[in-house]
Amino acid sequence: MFLRILVSLLPLILAAPVFAQAPYPVKPIRMVIPYPPGGGTDTLGRPIARLLGERLGQNILIDNRGGASGMVGAEIVARSPGDGYTLLMSTSGEVALNVALYPKMNYDPVKDFAPVSQVGISPLVLVVHPSLPAKDVRDYIALAKRQPGALSYSSIGAGSAQHIAGEWMKLLNNINIIHVAYKGGGPQMIDLLGGHSPSAFLALPVAAPNIKSGKVRAIGMTSAQRAAAFPEVPTFAESGMPGFEVSQWWAIFVPRGTAGDIIHRLHHEIAAIVKTADMRERMAALGADPVGGTPEQLAELVRSEIAKFRKIVNDAKITLN
Repeated sequence: MFLRILVSLLPLILAAPVFAQAPYPVKPIRMVIPYPPGGGTDTLGRPIARLLGERLGQNILIDNRGGASGMVGAEIVARSPGDGYTLLMSTSGEVALNVALYPKMNYDPVKDFAPVSQVGISPLVLVVHPSLPAKDVRDYIALAKRQPGALSYSSIGAGSAQHIAGEWMKLLNNINIIHVAYKGGGPQMIDLLGGHSPSAFLALPVAAPNIKSGKVRAIGMTSAQRAAAFPEVPTFAESGMPGFEVSQWWAIFVPRGTAGDIIHRLHHEIAAIVKTADMRERMAALGADPVGGTPEQLAELVRSEIAKFRKIVNDAKITLN
């Protein structure tokens, strides 16, 4: 009888989620955010860390390590033990875009990281200080043509997706505007609000609150379709640049060598977090769409994004000094 019951339960046992056999986690986990506090990555990373910590029963400690277009923080994670106690809250830059820009990197985004889950995706947005007389992208380009070299735009750093969007816009419209690189969206926004920077490419999550308050003016989205949070703002494609699409996305990675059962546990919890009503509302308010994809889907996204960014960088002849 016992054997018959055991055999009948075997399919259920085999189908159960496979989590770490040893207790995990047994100590606090570090989440490295490769940008300063206040930027889009930090804005999304902190609530995810808090909710993940609650689900895992351990504190998730935020470690902001900005610099070198996110590569400082990414390298820290790449060199950390693969034990499940160091996470990277990455953007597309650290694992895809930088490959197209830097012939030599201190880590290999494909070989040194194990994908866990894509958290969300958002368009970039071109915003201007209210004092700038540009109501849309066409106005902005016309202003740049009338005053070559007088207009500047900022990004979160040289080689970031924001920088690439700006340089691609310059190439397509044959305009001369100056790029000003910051070390993250927080410092970038401070100077924009203060009028020290006339325009900026920003991740929508960091720009959204100030767009809604009227402190900055959104004039163009880099997504294929208009953002649901700001349906009145046209895309760059609608503004005379067909095919112009540069999205910002966020994902969780761990060092290569992390056990598969730990990765699946982390993915299971993160996917559940981004599906909660609270997190969906939080992300929607910031203009980001939740994803929660599998490790395999994230790996494929990284491969496809590397190929896309390489083509953009080559076509636009973008180089870094």
